[in-house]
Amino acid sequence: MKYVIRKAQKTDMSKVLDLIVELAIYEKEPEAVEITVEDLIRYGFGTASEFDCFVAEVDQNIIGIALVYTRFSTWKGVVLHLEDLIVSEAMRGHGIGSALLDEVIKYAAALGVKRVSWDVLDWNTPAIEFYEHKGADVKRDWDIVHLNEEGIKNYLAKLDTCKS
Repeated sequence: MKYVIRKAQKTDMSKVLDLIVELAIYEKEPEAVEITVEDLIRYGFGTASEFDCFVAEVDQNIIGIALVYTRFSTWKGVVLHLEDLIVSEAMRGHGIGSALLDEVIKYAAALGVKRVSWDVLDWNTPAIEFYEHKGADVKRDWDIVHLNEEGIKNYLAKLDTCKS
């Protein structure tokens, strides 16, 4: 199968969002996707872009993405975070995920970061095996902590209550 890996463009964001939704369905959280195409364009292609994105194309159809951004580690300095690596279910098994990950790692090396990190669901055995096969260290002794929008509001409300 012939595919191309390239940097995403504004005009790709509709298909990028489709793949994000496909991933959310796979992860059993389709209602969790709140972002819009307009958000992706604003945050990815504005004055100060919040992320970089690579796409995989077959016959000019986007069938995979890797979305990354830099962050800061108090132990390592600047690191690259791979937010999502998505290959459309119908296109898995053709080396596209490997090609996208290869592009992310080359990009990380060009940036000179000290680490590339990402999250994987503990039940997503195919992804865990894929990443371990690539040499990644899956940290099974770490838990991911989130505070969602409602949690942020509740937290701040408790702060206000304590100050009263």
